[in-house]
Amino acid sequence: MSVQDLALVRGIDDTRATLKRWSAHPGPVIGEWAAKALVVACGLLLAVYVIATVTIPDPTQLVIPGVTRPPDASNLGPVLFRNSLVLALHGFACVAGFIAGSSMPLEAARQSGTWKVIHDWAGTLAIWFVVLATGFSLVTQAVILGNGTAAVAAQLGMSPGVLLAALSLHAVPELTALFLPLAAWLVASRRGRWSELLAATFVTVAIAVPVLVACALVETYVTPDLIRALVAA
Repeated sequence: MSVQDLALVRGIDDTRATLKRWSAHPGPVIGEWAAKALVVACGLLLAVYVIATVTIPDPTQLVIPGVTRPPDASNLGPVLFRNSLVLALHGFACVAGFIAGSSMPLEAARQSGTWKVIHDWAGTLAIWFVVLATGFSLVTQAVILGNGTAAVAAQLGMSPGVLLAALSLHAVPELTALFLPLAAWLVASRRGRWSELLAATFVTVAIAVPVLVACALVETYVTPDLIRALVAA
């Protein structure tokens, strides 16, 4: 059996064992992920608020679905597509962590000399690449959302804080769901349990998808009513 086959078999076995263990007591596992994901989500919203308050709003008049025009089912597509891309990125971070932390050490163990050093460092570099790529994604999201919040708030004649408070109706659960894979990655990396990350990818994505669908419906049909009520108040 090749090292690649051994890594695959071990990965499948580890994933099955992890899923079986988690299914016996899912509450603590999911609760820890959700708590960490919520912290990251609140941190991102805080960054968005700070950026929005120091940004000069773009004077371009925007079309705000549900606010400047009636909501439409076609608005669901772009929201779900955008969130699917972010969830896929975070899910791939989990998979990359699994590969770097589980299969690379097996490959490194059969090497020697320079190739062993390269394989030893490859896993570490892959993990750091995931960390940096994820950090870049979070910073980019904060800047884009902050600029957008500033522009929309100015157009509606409300403060960024009030607008974010209204958006939080769907944004908090939405971001928490999106960050579940990253939370699982953080838990596994701190404990050195890289073999659990493939199982974590399946579970977190399975939990996140229905939450994101529900949040998209709220964003399309409920949050705009709240924003209009705040503007009229």
